[in-house]
Amino acid sequence: METAQQTPGPGSLSWRLSSHPITLLTFLGFRISSLLVYLFGLLFTKNFVLIFIITILLLATDFYYLKNIAGRRLVGLRWWNEVDTATGDSRWVFESADPETRDINATDKRFFWIALYAQPVLWVALAIVALVSLEFIWLTLVSKCTLAFFGFFIALVLTITNTLAFSRCDKFSQATGFASGAFYGSGLARNLASGMVSSWFRR
Repeated sequence: METAQQTPGPGSLSWRLSSHPITLLTFLGFRISSLLVYLFGLLFTKNFVLIFIITILLLATDFYYLKNIAGRRLVGLRWWNEVDTATGDSRWVFESADPETRDINATDKRFFWIALYAQPVLWVALAIVALVSLEFIWLTLVSKCTLAFFGFFIALVLTITNTLAFSRCDKFSQATGFASGAFYGSGLARNLASGMVSSWFRR
């Protein structure tokens, strides 16, 4: 007796439903690979310096790809930081695609936000595990602990920065409801966005 196969609906966690499958898979690949490389080095090798360098490079690549490519293509959001050459002030700028001209794929959106929030949570969990098990690590592994905590610090800085920035970007885009092209082109949105969050980011 043949049974009909159920096709996944919109928003299902299936990369085949993505509007940008290559972008999505690359984004997820960078997000997952840094964690896997670190865990592999932690469990299976003593060459911690090499694992540390590879992990940092993957985290940096993930940060760049998420900030400049994945966020824009998957959810229509982008952020960056500008420095006023006249005053030296730093301004955070948030940009969103016009919802009237571009429909965001539900699967892309779901994958994006889950991966965005899951990675810093996993790094925090790994940091807690490393901290709790510190007393059980032999004295000869002190260098390993130092690299681990330094790696955790860099990982958290990179992942949390993108997470907070995209969260603010999403809230700002929902609050305005204007087309990003005309609104941002006038320069008014940049001042509003930077004024809303610059003080928060400086804390």
